[in-house]
Amino acid sequence: MSLLPLKELIEECMNCTKCPLHNVRNNVVFGEGNLRSKIMFIGEGPGRDEDMQGRPFVGRAGQLLNKMLEAINLKREDVYIANIVKCRPPNNRVPLQNEVDACLPYLRNQVAIIAPKIIVCLGATAAKAIIDKDFKITVMRGKWIERKGVKIIATYHPAALLRDPEKKYPAWEDFKSIKSELEKV
Repeated sequence: MSLLPLKELIEECMNCTKCPLHNVRNNVVFGEGNLRSKIMFIGEGPGRDEDMQGRPFVGRAGQLLNKMLEAINLKREDVYIANIVKCRPPNNRVPLQNEVDACLPYLRNQVAIIAPKIIVCLGATAAKAIIDKDFKITVMRGKWIERKGVKIIATYHPAALLRDPEKKYPAWEDFKSIKSELEKV
């Protein structure tokens, strides 16, 4: 897929039928935020609330993400937020590889449009799709890598923090590192 301008990319996503998820979606959740942001947060995929509203991170995990952003002096409007897959997998299951493969060109196009200096992978699914297919979130989170001049880090998905509060401290350490890196760019 060649790079598309934003309006055409959104249109293509809204009409996508490249994987079976289009059969069960209510809304495509394209992504949103500051198109000139230096930082982009990428999650796994839409949940129920996101599928209903057509917006990323609006449920409980999104509310926690908003608080995490505020803790490092960012507002949701300051950043760009997207997901690996644009349609909700049934019962919020992890996206299948064919679903990820179908959506990755859209995400790559979004990254090209936003041109962030920092990408934050929220959770293992995002890290596996962006950093390394064998990524282990419990072992490799919090470590910076650089690709094509973009700094990339993975941390726990906010939903994981809601399920396991013991992960909140390591995630906070990651967010402090993100803030420090953001101050450099």
